[in-house]
Amino acid sequence: MDFGLVLQTDPPASKVVDLMQRAERSGFTYGWTFDSAVLWQEPFVIYSQILANTDRLTVGPMVTNPGTRTWEVTASTFATLNDMFGNRTVCGIGRGDSAMRVAGRAPNTLARISEAMKVIRALGSGQEADLGGTVVRFPWIKDDARLPVWMAAYGPKALKMTGEEADGFILQLADLYLTEYMVKAVKDAAAAAGRDPAEVRICVAAPAYVTDDDSPQALAHAREQCRWFGGMVGNHVADLVSKYGEHSSQVPEELTDYIKARQGYDYSHHGRSDNPDTAFVPDEIVDRFCLIGPVDKHIEKLNALRDLGVDQFAVYDMHDAQEKVIDAYGTTVIPAVNG
Repeated sequence: MDFGLVLQTDPPASKVVDLMQRAERSGFTYGWTFDSAVLWQEPFVIYSQILANTDRLTVGPMVTNPGTRTWEVTASTFATLNDMFGNRTVCGIGRGDSAMRVAGRAPNTLARISEAMKVIRALGSGQEADLGGTVVRFPWIKDDARLPVWMAAYGPKALKMTGEEADGFILQLADLYLTEYMVKAVKDAAAAAGRDPAEVRICVAAPAYVTDDDSPQALAHAREQCRWFGGMVGNHVADLVSKYGEHSSQVPEELTDYIKARQGYDYSHHGRSDNPDTAFVPDEIVDRFCLIGPVDKHIEKLNALRDLGVDQFAVYDMHDAQEKVIDAYGTTVIPAVNG
């Protein structure tokens, strides 16, 4: 199993680079960041520094979207980084929750994501792409260029499209039941489209918080540090409920039940442990969606995720124990999971 580290690009950028270096030394192979130009610093500038200061880490956004930048600019940025540092980037893409809404725009449609994925992948891999009637190709790109595009999804149509079109699937929660349900949907869609389901990489991303023991006090603190994640996921779930209804065969109730007490969401606290809009998230959801507790609990759940077909676990490291979690994974968790 690969392991990734997910960070927000809060200033100073040097700390983001330092944590990514620490992660690589600890056995992580992917470095991801949020991508919301209003809320945080520009990630692609920081990727250049991460790549220059690491040897093997593959970097990318979790996730970018097709509305913030024009598609040829996105592809050219990835291709330039790959030309400079080797093929060490991955394009995670989705509808654009925080990036679009904070700027006063609606998230992108699935049709637009589909078109963007094809253009970005083609241009970033040295092929031609049609930009609405004008066919272009980067004249400077190398023959061995490649750019995998991984799609973030929750809903049935998005899961189907991921299996049909994407190189990888990003699932932002670590609940075992929902992971099994959604991975199956993606793999089934890939097979129905004539693809080899094994070629679609599966990445589960969720907060991980390592405690010294399993005392009530330690677990309570860990839950408070990770409760923000249930609120972030709740934004996407609220969109699904709006589209499919509160009780729909299209969306598991295990995913939708917990947002009934959701009142609203302030993106100025997006992805932060002090988010005041996530009090509605119950402890049960924190435990199901995240990895908390002593290292043996992390190992147990990661082995279960791997058995469900998960190829990578990406650690959301936004809490008060960033270095401790990276180090614990490096010294104990990653070696135990990967033998």
